[in-house]
Amino acid sequence: MDLLTLEWIQERVRCGEYLLSLHADEERRADGLDIADLEEALLNGQMLEEYPEDRRGSSCLVYGTSQGQPIHVVCGKNRSEWMVVVTVYIPSEPKWQSPTKRRGP
Repeated sequence: MDLLTLEWIQERVRCGEYLLSLHADEERRADGLDIADLEEALLNGQMLEEYPEDRRGSSCLVYGTSQGQPIHVVCGKNRSEWMVVVTVYIPSEPKWQSPTKRRGP
């Protein structure tokens, strides 16, 4: 499977060609994020990490903001070539030292 690019992800958002996993929807709601927040974060985001060897298929972590709030979105691609939002969350301690830097081991 091809690596995901930020450009491809942003085009899927602009076209509305993406799926939200049940897990992503639950996490989004738990953090008080709207679909508009998720889309805004992806459209102004930057790729933080790539996971080409993930057992579920190539995926990546995108960091963006919405209304000044940092948001992380893990995106993948399904067999039908649709983008899938695997999870979405607000980065915080203890995993994240800052929105773009993981806390060390």
